[in-house]
Amino acid sequence: MSRVVIPLVDGFEQIEALTVVDILRRAGVEVVTAAVGANPVTSSHNVRVEADTTIEAVRDEPGIDMVVLPGGPGTPGLGESAGLRALVDRLRAEDKEIAAICAAPGVLAGYGLLDGKCATSFPAVRDKLEAAGVDYRESAVVRDGKLTTSRGPGTAMDFALELVAILEGPTVRDEVESHLMRPGPATA
Repeated sequence: MSRVVIPLVDGFEQIEALTVVDILRRAGVEVVTAAVGANPVTSSHNVRVEADTTIEAVRDEPGIDMVVLPGGPGTPGLGESAGLRALVDRLRAEDKEIAAICAAPGVLAGYGLLDGKCATSFPAVRDKLEAAGVDYRESAVVRDGKLTTSRGPGTAMDFALELVAILEGPTVRDEVESHLMRPGPATA
């Protein structure tokens, strides 16, 4: 079973974080939410979430296959976390998966992980990514090597399903999606 850490900081975007938690758990992935700072953590729309642990407690644990950074107005707090930086650096050195959505690709750019990579983000972060040497794309989800990025709340489901495909394979992804009743193209 794959194991994923999702750091939560006050001001996180709950659609991005909790959609990923839910979809990954439906796929049988062990998801650990880790507070960066206070616990419980308050989202950008005042949804309080009790994280499973703290980033400091989980940062050195073995067996982590991926870290997924949600965005939101609290994203700068992720970039300021020494514990998160240590986890991301370790996973990068171990050639593990790293993912970020919305404003959080800006954190990865700040860590120097996106230079020369294809990535996407919330539009307001585009200039920061391009200044960091990113080949910016406007796709819902962009994968380049072991780095996966996405645009924002509206792309969270596609992002989460892509992460399932990466971790558990396309068959599991398709099985999870088949139970979601996702609509096809809108009709009049």
